[in-house]
Amino acid sequence: MTIKQQNMNAVLYKQYGSPEVLQHQQIIKPIPKDNEVLIKVHATSVTVADVRVRSFTVPWYLWLPMRMFLGIWGPKRKTLGSELAGEIEAIGKSVKRFKVGDKVYADTLPNFGGYAEYICLAEDANLALKPSNMSYEEAATVPIGGLTAYHFLEAAKLKAGQRILIYGASGSVGTYAVQLAKHMGANVTGVCSGKNRDMVLSLGADKVIDYTKEDFSKSDEHYDVVFIAIDKCSVASSMKVLKKGGVYINITKPLPNPQMLWQSRKDAKKLLLAESITRTSEGLNELRTLIEQGKLKTVIDGTYSLDTLSEAHQYVEQGHKKGNVAIQVCLS
Repeated sequence: MTIKQQNMNAVLYKQYGSPEVLQHQQIIKPIPKDNEVLIKVHATSVTVADVRVRSFTVPWYLWLPMRMFLGIWGPKRKTLGSELAGEIEAIGKSVKRFKVGDKVYADTLPNFGGYAEYICLAEDANLALKPSNMSYEEAATVPIGGLTAYHFLEAAKLKAGQRILIYGASGSVGTYAVQLAKHMGANVTGVCSGKNRDMVLSLGADKVIDYTKEDFSKSDEHYDVVFIAIDKCSVASSMKVLKKGGVYINITKPLPNPQMLWQSRKDAKKLLLAESITRTSEGLNELRTLIEQGKLKTVIDGTYSLDTLSEAHQYVEQGHKKGNVAIQVCLS
């Protein structure tokens, strides 16, 4: 199939910095290779990953490796957008899993690319048919947060009847973790601000602790799993309420610190950190099944257009979003 070369709208960043570095530009519309599909992007999102990469906010010990990966003097990959939902417009001649017209959703890490009207992804990328009962905006906010929560709860081998504490239960990963943990039969305690209490309870949490009024580490409760979804909780507090032999999950820390290592060896506690994240199309298919069965939903704090992407980044950067922030790209 021959595709005439055309231009498309995209949002690029050519230097690291504040949301103002995001610039609208016309770039060449991609043409799929033999093993690729061309997706018309209907929606994407602003994740914490997008914000951190744009601003280059990383721990000091990761500065050099991340700079080498992302670009020493400026971004190598100039179009952010780590997840999306859209429709397949064209396919390469060797593609078998998808066809033109398929409605899909995808995780685009580590290369990003969702902040554009079109993107080419390999057939074997983290790409799957989108949930039929979700809009493009809803589906676009599932892959990163949903797959992250799914991966860690599976890795923790959470079982029915176990107790789990989820710190940051009102964020993107947290809202999915609450629902998935409840689906697995666990007793779920969410930690968030009081204004999000009712929302977290509606997702299935058995109990919600308002961190602005109560220190969960001072209670007599103990948990089989402690899931840190937002990096605002000390290791000491988490370990204090984690049972001996329990699982400590921290999606924000790629490497263990001395305190984590000491606690894990002292009390046989298992550590699951950010470095172990894997996301697959099989995971997306599992999530789609749960969504279509009505067992999982997304929480959207707000929806912006591609024209107001800088405003969306500014909002997410403040660190108070509830669930997810969606971006409309190509309107249906």
